[in-house]
Formats: sequence, structure tokens, C-alpha cells
Amino acid sequence: MCNLNIYSQIFRAFLGLLMILPAWIGPQLLILNAEMINLISFGWLGLIPLISGITAFCPVYAIIGFQHPQA
Repeated sequence: MCNLNIYSQIFRAFLGLLMILPAWIGPQLLILNAEMINLISFGWLGLIPLISGITAFCPVYAIIGFQHPQA
């Protein structure tokens, strides 16, 4: 069951990758202080839009019954 169109999928996957990127490479950079590393840890929340974009399914949209028109 898909409830996202292709544009939403691409946007979500791109957004997810942008959020994950600092969390992935941030700890290897020794110039960051502890506060920045803790802040970067929130980047792993990017897995949510990434998985949503890859699977073309948004659970929140399913709950409220919203469907994107297919492009």
C-alpha cells in the first residue's frame, strides 16, 4: 500500500539522508565538542523519513486517511 507519490518519496529520502549524514560522519571529526556530538545524535531520526521515502508509505498519513495524488 503506497500513500506517497514519487516527489514525496524523493524529498523524504533526500531529507533523511541529509539528517543522517552528520550523525554518520560527525563522531569521526575530532573538532566537535561534546555538546555538538549530542546534538548530532538526533540526526539518526532521519531514518524515519528515509524509510518512509524508500517504502512509499507514511504511517501518519495512513492513520488520518490522507493520500497523495499519484504523479
